[in-house]
Amino acid sequence: MKPVYIQTIGIMAPGLVGWEQAQQVLSGSGPYQPDSLPALKPEMLKPNERRRTSNTIKLALQSIQDGLGTRCKKHDLITVFTSSEGDMEIVDKICRALDSPERPVSPTHFHNSVHNAPAGYAGIAAGSQSASTSLAARAGSFASGLLEAAVQAWAARQPVLLVAYDYPVPYPLSVPIPITRPFATALLLSVDADADTQLAVLNLRLAQQGVESRMQDAELEVLRLDNPAARSLPILQVVASGSQAELSLPYLPGLHLTVEISPC
Repeated sequence: MKPVYIQTIGIMAPGLVGWEQAQQVLSGSGPYQPDSLPALKPEMLKPNERRRTSNTIKLALQSIQDGLGTRCKKHDLITVFTSSEGDMEIVDKICRALDSPERPVSPTHFHNSVHNAPAGYAGIAAGSQSASTSLAARAGSFASGLLEAAVQAWAARQPVLLVAYDYPVPYPLSVPIPITRPFATALLLSVDADADTQLAVLNLRLAQQGVESRMQDAELEVLRLDNPAARSLPILQVVASGSQAELSLPYLPGLHLTVEISPC
């Protein structure tokens, strides 16, 4: 497949609050301390709209805001959103409402339960009417989103914003879906080899066999395994350190996505 370039990165996770802090940690310049996240308050949304969102939506938007900076409030980017499970907090609230005598399902909860709700709010915040795709592929969600975003970038010859996110799942839904830590990342991908803001170049290919790339730091490895969106961490670590590597990410059953990364 033709190469794609990472122009900007946003991230929001415990101990990785923004790309500036994450670079220090992932490059080995500072220790990883998995502190709790600060309050999620993405300013790209107006207060009235933000009040109607959920923690999952705020997490995704916060990573976009970190990655795009002031550009997040007005852009017309093609977007690809990918999440293993979607908004399980909202699903839990709807299920509990349906189990009550009156069944008082909130209309806001209902429309936030749709898998592309974060993409919708992002489009509203930016005033964008560009195409958007929302995916889900369990542990392979990040790899699926990365491949989809790269293909769309080449098809449209335009930058594509990839947003991967998952939020902790409440009990009892957490029994089959044990996600306990929030994680979101936003990567702006481009096919423009002459852009000045490139961080790294990626070459992608599918493989039937592969050993899943891991994090050397034990706590970061726990985060990587805990949250499907955090399967992106090996890529982010290589970019942060300015090094070169060949990584293997989980994709669909029986397949891996091989990612060759080089600094620009």
